[in-house]
Amino acid sequence: MATGEGELEASVFAIMGRVLGVPPESINEDSSPDTIASWDSLAHMNLVLALEEELAVQFTEEQIVDMLNAKLIVLAVTEARGKS
Repeated sequence: MATGEGELEASVFAIMGRVLGVPPESINEDSSPDTIASWDSLAHMNLVLALEEELAVQFTEEQIVDMLNAKLIVLAVTEARGKS
């Protein structure tokens, strides 16, 4: 893992934990709406907005739809940062 990736993942997991109401340490790459009961469509949009605001990124509609688990969210943030 390159320098900075771990910090980015920790930031994303912290935001996910706060928005979804779960401990960040309980989140891993495979965490998804199937494994986190509070992760419904409304929570997903709140998560997207929190990530955009706190990490100063802008997601495309396609990225938002593709954010199916924590690993894909970190990837989307990485991609969005590359475009900003």
